[in-house]
Amino acid sequence: MEIDKKNIDVKTIENLFVTIPKGTVEMRDDRVKKIWKREIESFRLSKFPVTQDLYTEIMNENPATFKGEKLPVETLSWVEAVKFCNKLSEALAKNQCYAIDLTSQEVSFDANANGFRLPTEAEWQFACQAGANNTRYGELEKIAWFKENADNRSHKVGQKQPNAWGLYDMLGNVWEWCSDIYDETLYGSYRVFRGGGWCDVERSVMATTRRRSHPFAFKIDDLGFRIAMNID
Repeated sequence: MEIDKKNIDVKTIENLFVTIPKGTVEMRDDRVKKIWKREIESFRLSKFPVTQDLYTEIMNENPATFKGEKLPVETLSWVEAVKFCNKLSEALAKNQCYAIDLTSQEVSFDANANGFRLPTEAEWQFACQAGANNTRYGELEKIAWFKENADNRSHKVGQKQPNAWGLYDMLGNVWEWCSDIYDETLYGSYRVFRGGGWCDVERSVMATTRRRSHPFAFKIDDLGFRIAMNID
């Protein structure tokens, strides 16, 4: 699909991002009782999950179950999210981060490309916690749409309180695909998603909660994504 670059407002895209500083994040997996640390280089992350108006502008389709321009796009697979990243990179004359082989279902990643990508799960958690080590960045009712307040659906982005770094909806509303493979020895190519969604109970909506599923086959109405990029 050819993208009409005249329809892409570069300034609007640039204004979606905040710069995340470098630091260290402590990760954990309660399933295997493992704790580890990751060093985070400074990067840029979008303030909101990708919304349906932006996704439709780039991809000329809207897969979402709950329709609305400023609702997060959902009901899309991991590979559909990275295809969007590539198309947006193309539209803004940036280098694509992903090479996708649909036949073999293999995806390679160029970590040095200047285009758009999914955050790693370590980047995602570090950004969500805003450099702290808390499971949430505020009172859940005030920062997230979850089972108790979401009325069984997604909601417009940016209505709840942001974290200390100006990121909205990091918890609740929709889960967010990350770039990482979860555990290749046990789950093959399954990719990580983070953050909890509108149908999750309070105990699941935490910065440290990890979930995973098939990158080409799995899609559901409380799973979307947000985009990241390297610092030039």
